[in-house]
Amino acid sequence: MAILELVERQTGRPGLLVGLGLAVLPVPLVLGALAWLDRVEPTPVRALAFCFGWGACAATLVAILANTWTADLLASHRGARGETIGSAVAAPLVEETCKGAAVLLLFLLRRRYVGSVAGGIVLAGVTACGFAFTENVLYLGRSWTEDRAAGHGIDATVCTFVLRGVLSPFAHPLFTALIGIGFGTAALARDRLLRTAAPAGGWLAATVLHGTWNAAAALGTGGFLLVYGVFMVPVFGGVIGLAVRARGAGLRAARLQLPAYVRAGWLGEDEPEALGTVRLRGRARRRARALHGPAGARAVDEYVALATALALLRHRAERGAVPVAEFAVREYGLLQRLWRLRPLASPALAEAAAEERADGG
Repeated sequence: MAILELVERQTGRPGLLVGLGLAVLPVPLVLGALAWLDRVEPTPVRALAFCFGWGACAATLVAILANTWTADLLASHRGARGETIGSAVAAPLVEETCKGAAVLLLFLLRRRYVGSVAGGIVLAGVTACGFAFTENVLYLGRSWTEDRAAGHGIDATVCTFVLRGVLSPFAHPLFTALIGIGFGTAALARDRLLRTAAPAGGWLAATVLHGTWNAAAALGTGGFLLVYGVFMVPVFGGVIGLAVRARGAGLRAARLQLPAYVRAGWLGEDEPEALGTVRLRGRARRRARALHGPAGARAVDEYVALATALALLRHRAERGAVPVAEFAVREYGLLQRLWRLRPLASPALAEAAAEERADGG
C-alpha cells in the first residue's frame, strides 16, 4: 500500500493505471526465462513470491526514498554534476543493495534455496523483475502524465516503453543476477574466504554494471547504443552462458549423485536416468497425470525438486561446503519426503526411462 501510494503521488491515478498496464507486459518474458532456468532445480513458489514481492515493494520503496533524498542532497551541493553522480553512483549502490538484500536473507535463513549458481540467479532475477516492474510503473506513469499535460500525443510514453520494455527488460535482472552468482558460488565454496568474497564481488560487479548503464544515458542516443552493443550485450551473453552451464550442472549432479541412493534402496534403478534429463521429467509428469490426475503431476514435480535438492546437497557435501552433521539431518529429511511420494512418482519416472530406451533414446 505504501509503494502504491508513493507511486500514485508522482504519476496521478490515470498515470498509475496506464503504468501498471504497460509495465506488466515484459514481466512474463523475464519470468518465463527464469522459469526455464528453474526447471532443473525448482525453487518453492513461496520463495519466488517472497523475492518478487520484496523487489516490487520493499526494495523499491526504500530505493525511491533513498534516491530522492540523495539526489536532492547532491543537487543542492553539486548542481547538475550532482545529478549525474546520483544517477551513476548513488542510485546503483542503493538499488543493488536493496535488491540483493532479498538473496542475502534467503542465503542466511533458507540456505537450501541458494544451493547453486542457477538457484542464485533465479532468486536474484525474480527479485529484480519485481523491482523493474514497479520502477516501470513509475516511469511510464510519469511519461503518460507529462504527455497528457503537454497535449502532444503519447510520444514520451512510447519512447519510455521502448527503452524500458523492449530494449532493456532484462537490465535489472542482469545486474542483480551477478549478486545471485556470488551467493551461488559461496554456497558451493569450500574456502571460507571465497564464501565471503564471492557475494561481495557479485554486489560490486552488479553496482558497477548498473552504474555504467545509468551513465550511458547521459551520452546521448549514439553513446547509449554504443555502450549497449559493445558492453551490455556481451555481459548479458556471458551471464546467459553461465546460466545454461549452471542448469546443466544440476542435471549432471542428479545423474552422478543419485545412484548412491539406488544402491541404498531409497530410489528405483531407473530414476537417476529420468531425473537427470528434463525431457524425461516432463514425460514422467504427463504419465503421472494420465494415471492419477493433477495429484500425480504434483507428486512428480515435488519428487523432482526434492531429488534434485538431494543431489545438489550431496554434491556440496562432497566439496566440503556443508558440515557433516547438517548434511546428515537434511539428507534424512529429504529422503523421508521422497519416500512418501514414491508410490505416485517413482513408477512414472521408471516408465519414462523405459519408454526412452524403447524409442532408442
